Amino acid sequence: MKFKVSSTELLNHLQAISRVINSKNSLQILDNFLFSLEDNKLSMTASDIETTMITSMEVEEVEGSGKVAVSNKLLLDTLREFSDIPLTFEIDDETLAMVIKSENGNYNFIGQSGDMYPQLPVLDENVKDLKISAPVLLSGISKTFFCMADDELRPVMNGIYFDVNEDLTMVATDAHKLVRFKSNYIESSASEDESLNFILPKKPAMMLRSILPKETGDVEIKLDAKNAHFQLNNYVMVCRQVEGRYPNYNGVIPKNNPFQITLDRLTLQNALKRVSVFSNQASNLIKLDFSSNQVVISAQDIDFSISAEETIACGYDGEPIKIGFKSTFLIEMLANVDSNDVILELADPSRAGILLPAVNEEGEDILMLLMPMLLND
Repeated sequence: MKFKVSSTELLNHLQAISRVINSKNSLQILDNFLFSLEDNKLSMTASDIETTMITSMEVEEVEGSGKVAVSNKLLLDTLREFSDIPLTFEIDDETLAMVIKSENGNYNFIGQSGDMYPQLPVLDENVKDLKISAPVLLSGISKTFFCMADDELRPVMNGIYFDVNEDLTMVATDAHKLVRFKSNYIESSASEDESLNFILPKKPAMMLRSILPKETGDVEIKLDAKNAHFQLNNYVMVCRQVEGRYPNYNGVIPKNNPFQITLDRLTLQNALKRVSVFSNQASNLIKLDFSSNQVVISAQDIDFSISAEETIACGYDGEPIKIGFKSTFLIEMLANVDSNDVILELADPSRAGILLPAVNEEGEDILMLLMPMLLND
């Protein structure tokens, strides 16, 4: 088996899928990339059993075909040190000895049998289809990713929930904060009276977030009871869904919020960053005291006798209201909003606050929810 390839192009493909590989694997073969050569097409696979990424590229001067598993660390470390030059790979089909030849040297590897590499899971007969444009999928993942939990006791929270009805809804929550992203999908095989939903785990979501910026066109998703199959222009990803019932996210969103405040996003974000330095490090509690067209942001740490207070303008003409939030969560939410102004909707200090962009991106509807913290006063 023999082929010729650009070192930089090969490295770019391998780096994109290498994030799937765990630092410690239960199966030694998973420390490898799987190379499959057929005609002038080289397919490369990385897997951790639960998530598998495949990418392919065209190569030149091909002789033979077959598959071989190659050490991911050794290969990546070698390719990083090359400038963009052509490399020739020669693999002995019997001994699996591999030689990478450049203009100036030879680099010898020993591969493993490609037959030892885990097979892709086969989707069952009851497959559902969903097609989403790549920019919409990227936007949805990017704007919900930070809200996913890392909870061993409630694994359903450790992912992004896709809920497809008349529109596409993507939700992430860790029980303290929640993001609901709505947009349009292109087509779905679900019937009018049937919803299509699944939970995308955190690691595959991270993989999609890294490769989707380079993608154009549509993403085709095939779903069965256990797995999700994503077909992109340059990549294929197959992952196991998170099993379980996702919480009723609509049930926790307060509907009647009489207090509505408009704020400049960056002004609020920067003020929170300054004042939060003086908050208690354990709670990160920050108090927002709203009155006519202004908000007083304050924090204190009694243990160290430090405090801070800052007043900024806002659009509000209702009754005074005070509410406490965890500053790190609120700052994180503001960082994931694109709009220059945000709207904060409140009911009372004990109910969740709703954060909305004053202006949504075209075709998008974003809602963020943040649970309050108890104020001593």
